[in-house]
Amino acid sequence: MRAQSHVVGVALLLGLAVVALGGLTVGVGTLLDSQAGAADADRVADGLDEAFRAVDRAGTHSQQVAFSEGSLGTEERTLRILKDGRVIERHAVDALVFERGDRRVAAVAGALVRQHGSSAWLVSAPSITDSRTNGVLVVGAPVLNAGHVSVGGTGGVTTTLRIDPSHTEYDLGTGEFAVAIETPTPGPFERYFTDRNARTTRRTFSGDEHESVVAQYPGDRRAYLVVHDLSLEVGDG
Repeated sequence: MRAQSHVVGVALLLGLAVVALGGLTVGVGTLLDSQAGAADADRVADGLDEAFRAVDRAGTHSQQVAFSEGSLGTEERTLRILKDGRVIERHAVDALVFERGDRRVAAVAGALVRQHGSSAWLVSAPSITDSRTNGVLVVGAPVLNAGHVSVGGTGGVTTTLRIDPSHTEYDLGTGEFAVAIETPTPGPFERYFTDRNARTTRRTFSGDEHESVVAQYPGDRRAYLVVHDLSLEVGDG
């Protein structure tokens, strides 16, 4: 009887050890996947930042973007400019978005947004320059003009972004201006605009999938809009 109890005890201990090792393996696997996801997001953010850093420059340029797993594609986004409370400009700027699990990197309206789970932050700011002292507002609107694009997979993906920009400037006159950017991550934009003394609200415009952050600049401004048509192509590496 004692021998049988001993065998049962050893079997129970072995079973517990296997369960513990299994849990440890799962934990290590989750940690490694999280680290790989963070590394991919870092690489993609660096690549997109380099590609879109100087959208106002002339001439075609290319930038490689690489990641081990995930997807990179375009999503519909709209930028609007309001003058004295009325929409006077509407542009389908769209966004280039990388996704892997709960990590996202999005390039939209000159800004680069990182997201991990419920946390989101700006890596680079929208293409907007405001001077209350000089009474001038300049809004840059990088328009991807890429159509529907999607690349991705596992085991390593390398793609090339080709940008052939053209630029058009519009004088919007003088008045009280607001800029509205459609985004699923309004927090980082609200913090950015608030830090620059713009009053922010959220508004859902007809036809949009997401809310827009509307940044209202106080007082009258002489405003200019510069549309950067990027003619973006996403191709093989």
